[in-house]
Amino acid sequence: MTRTLIKGGCVLSMNPRIGNHHTADVLIDGDSIVEIGQGISARDAEVIDARNTIVMPGFVDTHRRAADSLFRGSGEPVGTSDALSLRTADDVYAATLVGLLSAVEAGITTVVDGGEFGSSGGGHADAALAAHAEARLRTIYVHACSADEESAARWQPELRRLATTARDPLTGLAAGPREPGVDDPDRAARDWTLARELGLRIHTSAGTSRSAAGVMSGLAGRRLLGADVTLVHCSYLDDADLDAVVAAGTSISLTPSSDMAGGLPPPPVQRFIDRGIRMGLGVDSERLAPGDMFAQIRAVISVQHATYFDLKLAGKAGLPRLLTTRDVIRYGCIDGAAVVGLGDVTGSLEPGKQADIVVLRTDRPNVFPINDPIGAVVWGMDTSNVDWVLVAGRPMVRNGELDADLDKVRELAVAAQRRVVASSGLPAATSAGEQR
Repeated sequence: MTRTLIKGGCVLSMNPRIGNHHTADVLIDGDSIVEIGQGISARDAEVIDARNTIVMPGFVDTHRRAADSLFRGSGEPVGTSDALSLRTADDVYAATLVGLLSAVEAGITTVVDGGEFGSSGGGHADAALAAHAEARLRTIYVHACSADEESAARWQPELRRLATTARDPLTGLAAGPREPGVDDPDRAARDWTLARELGLRIHTSAGTSRSAAGVMSGLAGRRLLGADVTLVHCSYLDDADLDAVVAAGTSISLTPSSDMAGGLPPPPVQRFIDRGIRMGLGVDSERLAPGDMFAQIRAVISVQHATYFDLKLAGKAGLPRLLTTRDVIRYGCIDGAAVVGLGDVTGSLEPGKQADIVVLRTDRPNVFPINDPIGAVVWGMDTSNVDWVLVAGRPMVRNGELDADLDKVRELAVAAQRRVVASSGLPAATSAGEQR
């Protein structure tokens, strides 16, 4: 098996037992980490010179609509325009592939792809899964239920089919039932029960409107919440909902940049922290938000700090603790992995775990001189610092260059974008980015 030695970097393990090291080596055998320490020798290994870098777990994006990459920067929140939607399986494949590759180029090694294409048929799910296999990073494909009744009627049989369909070894499957509302608890019970019968985690939106308050506590009363559930967004959950989430061991995924740009309030980070709720972070849609985890980490810590200072300026007593860089960097990797059920697989650097690793350059002018490595990652770095990315021990980015046929990917994405624009009835010269 292939062996790789990452030598001489500043190692942030995210594992308290292993700790962080000013200078250390990481030895990989095949797809797994086998040793972390100083002075490791492996004559048969490919050596990555990690001097002037930070070596840390790859980021875990706990909720991303990978296919929305086709409309990145378009200025339209998700769902506001039926004109710009993916109509064919080829569109879905191209959009999903470019979305996943852009994620790994940004240092993300695990993506939970909550794709929703307006239809559960037409080969869309199979096309998305083909793109997952082509992209070669660690993924979970969430088969999401669209809002229209026709698609919703197909969701259960399609989920059953997908659960028995062979997938790439790095790609898992999760159920994405429609966001439960106060008026459809029976639908949620049927969909969630099916997911569990198929042995799938449940990954669904929650608390995206004021009317959603109380829904989660209602589901808890029906014994539907559990540790196999990840709730996304959660802007309007009330205290009873959050208490139910804690009692059930349910996880939360926050997508702060996309949510706030799309009209939702800032995520109630402090309310989650007060209850000890573990959080992961996600990009969601790139239509109005950046596609990297550096931005999501900064958004969450900034929101919590703003909450703290608002309370302080108002003269409130019993102020919460300021969220630290050491807290929030965990949301982007080890806590995110746990939120989506992969905590035993990835999210930290330790022997026995998969070698999902990002190597970040510290000799760039946006971060040097380094005063605190974790602070540099959280406050200073961006995608320009990504030097190497390994997924299951396989280099996906080498010396800042993505290992992919970018000309092919670009051609597929441009062709798909043109088809979508043409089918929308817009002039052929009009791009998706010009819609308002």
